[in-house]
Amino acid sequence: MGKVLRRSAAIVAAMLPSAPAFAHASDRSHVLLLPTGYYMAGAAFAVAASFLVLALVPPQRLVAVWRQRLALGSVPDLALPLSLLSFMGFAMLLAAGLFGSRDPLSNPLPLVVWTLLWVGLTLVQGLAGNAWRWLSPWYGPYRLIAKVLGNAAPREGALKFPAWVGYWPAFVLFSAFAWFELIDPAPDDPERLAIAAGLYWVVSFAFMLALGFERWSRQGEFLSAFFAMISRFGIIEGERQGDRLKLALCWPGAKLDRVEPLPLSGALFLLLTLASVSFDGFSKTFVWLGWNGVNPLEFPGRSSLIGINSTGLAAMFVLLAGLGFIAVLAGERLVRSTLPLPKAAGLLVWSIVPIALAYHFSHYLTSLLVNGQYAIAALSDPLGRGWNLFGTAGMTVEAGIVMGADSAWWLWNLQAAAIIGGHVLAVLAAHLLAYRLHPRAARATLSQLPLTLLMIGYTVFGLWLLSTPTAG
Repeated sequence: MGKVLRRSAAIVAAMLPSAPAFAHASDRSHVLLLPTGYYMAGAAFAVAASFLVLALVPPQRLVAVWRQRLALGSVPDLALPLSLLSFMGFAMLLAAGLFGSRDPLSNPLPLVVWTLLWVGLTLVQGLAGNAWRWLSPWYGPYRLIAKVLGNAAPREGALKFPAWVGYWPAFVLFSAFAWFELIDPAPDDPERLAIAAGLYWVVSFAFMLALGFERWSRQGEFLSAFFAMISRFGIIEGERQGDRLKLALCWPGAKLDRVEPLPLSGALFLLLTLASVSFDGFSKTFVWLGWNGVNPLEFPGRSSLIGINSTGLAAMFVLLAGLGFIAVLAGERLVRSTLPLPKAAGLLVWSIVPIALAYHFSHYLTSLLVNGQYAIAALSDPLGRGWNLFGTAGMTVEAGIVMGADSAWWLWNLQAAAIIGGHVLAVLAAHLLAYRLHPRAARATLSQLPLTLLMIGYTVFGLWLLSTPTAG
């Protein structure tokens, strides 16, 4: 049976016409002919089984293991010099966007933004830890300006940042980012992207000077806010000690043990990041296009779907957020909890971090493998002048790495394993976070039943998104 499936996939792959790639594309380059129904059933069983196993393990033992650390020593805190280098690199990318090639696969700006930053660095943050605190293009310039002004721009800013504002600035800015990435007709156009990125840097820097770098980075600048949240899942923990960082190795998600409940704005921001990636996959399916009267074999282009997809993105967020809050509410009602719903939801929403990371990896894997190669080549000749700064300008891009039956088999299994593993870890995180809310093991387990059912459903949905035919 396996040989028949592989031969069939190879025939289909050979018949597919070649299509141009896009700088932040995540479209699959193969038609999946594997028995995905069995994968979905097995994934649902794995998530359910993990819930049952955790119900039998004393939470105290899990917490004790979760809190273990392995010291790695200390390293110099290089945030200032690396941030200045990052800023200079960002300025060069803006120049490339404005004056370089108009081809999004030859210009490094869209490739770096949509592939290396949004895909690659997100994975680094989630797997390793908060590398963004060293790479932020704002921190170095902020420190220099503060020094020139005689520290007139303090870390917390000259203006007050009202507590009620919360994460709403980050929520609004990420909404604009998601719309530009997923719905705007030309997010890969180097010049448009350079103008948008440059304006965003200037506006964010102005807010940092007015309100303080730490405060605006934590709750206003959406990249810093998102990366800080996703880094809670990383296995390297850093604690500042003077001008050095004390590093330690920890379990995936162990840093969630110390998080505080997010306010409503923070919870919705985290849910929005997951909803945007989910809609990116769903908006290309034959199902979504069919609902909107679009023939997927005659895809009309993004410009004709702006209204439809704008509504769909908002609907995906409302649906996901609504189901999440309903699941938390149902769990609290099951144990007759008197805790305020915002507190319970604000803490348990952290458990979606591994889910968001897993789906981010699975959804953008093919883009990272192919467009990452284009990025490496483009960085050697950023202005399209025939340069070869890093010796990679003439490298051959191996697009075949995601083509063919064997590639389809390996990619699908990597994606499926990531989604299943992410949801299993999410069940573990939710279980331990629930134990903080309900210190009795039975109550903690029972309160997680509705949320676990939602995670099982989302696991199946994620695998379906990866296996169903897409267009555009």
